[in-house]
Amino acid sequence: MTEKNLNILIVEDHPIFRMGMKEMIDHEPDMKVCGEAEDVNTALDLVTSCRPDLAIVDLSLKESNGMDLVREIREHHRFCNTLVLSMHDESLHAERCLLAGAKGYIMKQEASESVVTAIRNIMAGQVHVSPGIMSHLLNVFRKQPDLAHASPLARVTDRELEIFQLIGKGLSSKQIAMQLNISIKTVGTYRERIKEKLNLGNASELVRCAVIWVETGLLKGRETG
Repeated sequence: MTEKNLNILIVEDHPIFRMGMKEMIDHEPDMKVCGEAEDVNTALDLVTSCRPDLAIVDLSLKESNGMDLVREIREHHRFCNTLVLSMHDESLHAERCLLAGAKGYIMKQEASESVVTAIRNIMAGQVHVSPGIMSHLLNVFRKQPDLAHASPLARVTDRELEIFQLIGKGLSSKQIAMQLNISIKTVGTYRERIKEKLNLGNASELVRCAVIWVETGLLKGRETG
């Protein structure tokens, strides 16, 4: 055991996956898992009490959004770095996570092979993403130095993006309202905002654009002007 251990917090709502991650990290001589959480509120309590060097955050958590945790840590707990795990191999998600303050973004299916490397890279002051995502981000920076405006969907809020994804997965406004515990009228308001920001003419274009994005991870609808 080295003199200085890296304290790692795991924020993941799947117990088996979390257990495997813990075993892998604890196996490293200079790392240890100092806490585990299934939701944002518990994670924030542990960030305060354990003061981890890095939090591994799943974007999809029980009744909460991992992006909220990434942003909260950046705003109020800067001693803690964040590494995002996601089921989505989508450059837009990586962009948004990095903008929110994450220092890394990896796919859950590759976590067993790269999470330790990602932790070491981040703690060495680097940003860790997959080669494909890095290539995309470099192209974005070449074309537009301001990353926040590089993608059409970067203009929508996190809530709007969440609803856009649910539309792309085939959910009706009623189903979206029930899943997010908001009114159908509120869903309709979000749909109109998304159409306006993406310069989509009608509901059919919105659905088609959302489906394409969800299925391919690429926005192939109209570009905004």
